[in-house]
Amino acid sequence: MNVLLDTNILLDFILEREPHVNYAEQIFEMAKHSALHLFMTATTVTDVFYIARKEKGKAQTLELIEDLLNCVEVVSVDKTVILNALRSELTDFEDAVQECAATQAGIDTIITRNESDFKPSNLVILGSEMFVTLYGKHSNESA
Repeated sequence: MNVLLDTNILLDFILEREPHVNYAEQIFEMAKHSALHLFMTATTVTDVFYIARKEKGKAQTLELIEDLLNCVEVVSVDKTVILNALRSELTDFEDAVQECAATQAGIDTIITRNESDFKPSNLVILGSEMFVTLYGKHSNESA
């Protein structure tokens, strides 16, 4: 299963934001022990760096992102993705970019904490808690 992680899920994981870090950690554990493949957009990398650097400092944030790249693949954000996002029915442009990048990469599920921001999406949009609830036991059984 291929899933795109929204920026907020990655920040929950990197910044250990309570109470959400538990579900983010479980998603990464599921990916270690199952056929779950994690993705993020190229633009998410810069967003995560910008936000995490304020709390963790530049050097530690660069290390965290390098570690993140060992377990999360990056999907492209190109001209086609941007044009599609501009035409998207999603009201939040960043979310539209993520949805269009996921669609272009053949990913049909996005994990986020802002499910309502993706309302008109044709993709499966799940909160981190719901994703772990739905797929956590199943992925542990297949490990």
